[in-house]
Amino acid sequence: MRPLTDTAPKPLIEVNGKALMDRLLDPLNAAGVKRLVVNVHWCADMIEQHLSDRDDFEIIYSDERDQLLETGGGLAKAAPLLGEEPVFVVNTDAFWGSLSPKPLLDMAAAFDPDQMDELLLLADTQRCLGFAGAGDFLRDEAGRLTRRGDAPTAPWAYAGVRILKPQAFLSQPVEPYSVAWRIWGPLVEAGRLHGLPLDDFWLHVGDPQAVKDAEMWLMCHGE
Repeated sequence: MRPLTDTAPKPLIEVNGKALMDRLLDPLNAAGVKRLVVNVHWCADMIEQHLSDRDDFEIIYSDERDQLLETGGGLAKAAPLLGEEPVFVVNTDAFWGSLSPKPLLDMAAAFDPDQMDELLLLADTQRCLGFAGAGDFLRDEAGRLTRRGDAPTAPWAYAGVRILKPQAFLSQPVEPYSVAWRIWGPLVEAGRLHGLPLDDFWLHVGDPQAVKDAEMWLMCHGE
């Protein structure tokens, strides 16, 4: 995302006048989420200042100023703060066009801890902007996910939101690692990684051009 992130963290990059972070926090709040645990690293003070203006959440910070722990280690560090109930885990570099809480409510209704350890929100690779990959997952009729493997393409991409049981990360090391291989691989093998398709247009904002493209899409669709 450089040069935009030379002086600001990615969650505060604005798309059509609204910070990426707020494009996820608003639907979370509308879905009934009232407590946030926020990982901070680069320009952490700016994120804390930005969130100080919001009074619709209780906010706790998991501070990674000394070391960026990536998707896995960051969760392991934050796990003691998350409680015992399933939680949403949200990336702030992607959002859906309507900003409706419905995808989150659908996920909460679909999550079954007896059948799954994680439930991922899935974007249709033919109904998105800013995603140039070949797709991440295949999905069976029960919602179980498998990796694309040697297939040239897969219909589903991880859309940056998931529900999980935080207790699973209490025993994980607090060190930099990605969940995509250390965590999701074993869950796929066990049939415990599930996915729910997003019934909305998905926008992935990973670089400055994607910001411009997302703004154009939003303006063309009434925002």
